[in-house]
Amino acid sequence: MVRLSGIFDKVYSKMGDSSEDHEIAAQWRRLGRWLKPGLGVKRWLVVFVVGTGLIGLGLAVLLLDIYRAHPESPWLALLSLSALPRWLRALVLSLTGLSLLLIAVFSLNRTLLAPYIRPGKSVVEAVAQHRRLERGPKIVTIGGGTGLSTLLRGLKRHSGNLTAIVTVTDDGGSSGRLRRSLGLPPPGDIRACIAALSDDEDLLTQLFQYRFVEGDELNGHSFGNLFIAALAGVTGSFDQGIVEAARILSIRGKVLPSTLKDVALVADKTPNLVLEAFRVEGESLIPETPGRIRRVHLEPNDPPAYPGAIQALLSADMIIIGPGSLYTSVIPNLLVPDLVKAIRAGQAFKVYVCNVATQLGETEGYDCQQHLEAIERHVGRGLVDTVIANDRLDYPLPDRISPVAPSVGEDIMVPIYTADLVDPVRPWRHDSAKLADKLIDLLEERTGPLDLSPGDRLESTTNLN
Repeated sequence: MVRLSGIFDKVYSKMGDSSEDHEIAAQWRRLGRWLKPGLGVKRWLVVFVVGTGLIGLGLAVLLLDIYRAHPESPWLALLSLSALPRWLRALVLSLTGLSLLLIAVFSLNRTLLAPYIRPGKSVVEAVAQHRRLERGPKIVTIGGGTGLSTLLRGLKRHSGNLTAIVTVTDDGGSSGRLRRSLGLPPPGDIRACIAALSDDEDLLTQLFQYRFVEGDELNGHSFGNLFIAALAGVTGSFDQGIVEAARILSIRGKVLPSTLKDVALVADKTPNLVLEAFRVEGESLIPETPGRIRRVHLEPNDPPAYPGAIQALLSADMIIIGPGSLYTSVIPNLLVPDLVKAIRAGQAFKVYVCNVATQLGETEGYDCQQHLEAIERHVGRGLVDTVIANDRLDYPLPDRISPVAPSVGEDIMVPIYTADLVDPVRPWRHDSAKLADKLIDLLEERTGPLDLSPGDRLESTTNLN
């Protein structure tokens, strides 16, 4: 009879050794990543070593003088390891000093960065990601609602230099109630964008998105909306309240209102089979009122743009308009005259992201070209350089909603780039990762590869895989 226990013991022993070797190799790889180009670590490490060497040289001069004055001191003989050969003394002291320096540096970094590092993520990974995003292109997005927050969730993987310009015409739900009771601009779309640019797994972000379902006064309110309103009261202004909310959630980028003026959205709609138009006032009422939208307006019709939004547009590398509700999220931003002037004046690559599905009460029966024509009716032609549209049209959609087909024809004046951009789980929305990847591809085709170091490119590829 063959005894197998010894064989199994050897196998398990080898498996344990292999696991330990793998862990040791992983630790060495993590240490090696500190020396990759682009992290900005090597230069300061050299300065640190040189400074430490000078301190050591100064101490050596002092100890040499003391040694010459007291050559027979047993303590000096012990500290200088005089019993060993000179080359061995130099080697032992150098290795001991280097080991102590490395332990001190890494322990100090870990202690200082502990509040900012997520569990399971090493310090070098956090530093590499920060440096990569810091070098990302300056991207400005314009819109509101779910479409804009979906886009931001994808783009924050590619750049930390993001600015979201958000519509402030919402008058329904929690935002509308706060707007009417406190006289503030509606915080709802701004709250959603702040949450999108934060870490979605953080409990604080989930709290920011929490909506009360009980209580006469709180029912329907979002905690984030109340929080921004409270910060606006504490800081004395709505825009400063947004800044503080973004700082608390440590978002990657900025979220700005298109205007701080109290504006209302008004639509001219035409009932079916009737030529005469009627007017609907209020963003929440426009989709619910039957009829086709001919035009939308702001009242007052010439609100001043938020200064920070103009600055962001003029310095942007890429401006993205949409996705989002065409008439109630995207176009209202373009009805602020100074924003359109800044878009046209800037040197950025300008893209319009067409929706993947039609919206009841706004765009029934629209294709991609009709979405673009609606924008051009309000602001004129030549606003964007290209359009990106979804070409995956075979997903099932809810009743009365249809996919937006990419337009094909000689009368289309703007190039249309098509790709599979749909979210397979919610096919009436974009997939945030697919959309962001295609937009970055378009930017690189236009301007060349992004200015990333080899280490940054490797890190980006690792994250995407």
